[in-house]
Amino acid sequence: MLKLEAWMDIKDLHRQGHSIRTIAELTGLARNTVRRVLREQSPRTAKKRGRNSQLDSFKPYLERRYTECALSAVRLLEEIKAMGYTGGIDVVRRFIHSLDPHASLRAQMTVRFETPPGEQAQADWASCGHELDEGGRRRAVYAFVMVLSYSRMLYVEFSHSMCVPELIRCHQRAFEFFGGWPHTILYDNMKQVRLSPSEWNPLFLDFLSHHGITPKTHRVRRPRTKGKVERMVLYLKDNFLNGRAFADMSDLRAQGQHWLDHTANTRVHATTGVMPCDLLAAEKLTARSSIPAYQLAALSERRVDAESFVRLGRSRYSVPPEYVGSHVIVERGEQRVVVRSGDLIIAEHAPAPRPGACMAQKEHVEALWRLSLQRTSAPPAPSWHIGFREPVATTPLCAYEEVAQ
Repeated sequence: MLKLEAWMDIKDLHRQGHSIRTIAELTGLARNTVRRVLREQSPRTAKKRGRNSQLDSFKPYLERRYTECALSAVRLLEEIKAMGYTGGIDVVRRFIHSLDPHASLRAQMTVRFETPPGEQAQADWASCGHELDEGGRRRAVYAFVMVLSYSRMLYVEFSHSMCVPELIRCHQRAFEFFGGWPHTILYDNMKQVRLSPSEWNPLFLDFLSHHGITPKTHRVRRPRTKGKVERMVLYLKDNFLNGRAFADMSDLRAQGQHWLDHTANTRVHATTGVMPCDLLAAEKLTARSSIPAYQLAALSERRVDAESFVRLGRSRYSVPPEYVGSHVIVERGEQRVVVRSGDLIIAEHAPAPRPGACMAQKEHVEALWRLSLQRTSAPPAPSWHIGFREPVATTPLCAYEEVAQ
């Protein structure tokens, strides 16, 4: 059975004036096959062999139950197994899908919400392959992408790292590019933003709090909630990266900036019908001049170890023991080292006088000692019982006295 592509190739070669013999040589097919194809008005379709399925006798029941209650394949499998069905769930799923082929599409449908000016931005990382550095080593290349949800104004920056400090620096340069920032920013559930469903990354949250920005993350396994930035990632890869060559990272960044200024933000957007650069003026962003610039260099994120200390450089600083295992922010100044959990200062120390020093406050050590005593219970006293089933022979003392004489 010929594939459709081969069938169309024969027709096309014949239209170009090639003979049957030449077509056979070019395609590697027999001349009779070429003649048959040239006589046909349309390609042949393979006939499917009908075969019985062990699900056939249960199909009327499945159709009725699905129509009445829209039960899942798992639930329906349980019911027909009780009726004697011995097959697997895949066959049941395929049959249910044939009853309602658009069910999976409806589950993927997303209602598009248009946000007011200055309300929201969406941000994400995109993997852009690798480059070879001067030493011949492969280094990953990432693109930070942020789009303003109202105007669709786009910012892109290329980087070798996705760490939290780099993420913050990308945000700062994006705010400079836009001229300000929105009230909220939507992210996915990356570790640079969320450490767990109940815990934000403290350093990144400190940066957003400084700007009065409310972070939000999309529902797990539902990335289309932030569909605007997802589409911008695809647009970046297709319209900018695809088919281009870049000499190095500097060239990539320079070409990317030119693309932003002359293509991405100056095109008429398909949804808004306006160029993003023209709508940017209507964005009600918080001005950069409204607050002091965020100082990143003095801050670092640390995890409190089991001994209630955080490490900064080669020195250690104590914190209250109730923060053991928590992520905190350590700020190092010229005169003080400050440890914060969220907006709360939990410890302050003088800078360590030398590398490897341990800066411990008496109240932190005492609190850790009290907690350790409360959590440590005395081991149970050894206990055993021995029972003798047979009587134990005893020797009278007089016997020893006779031996002694």
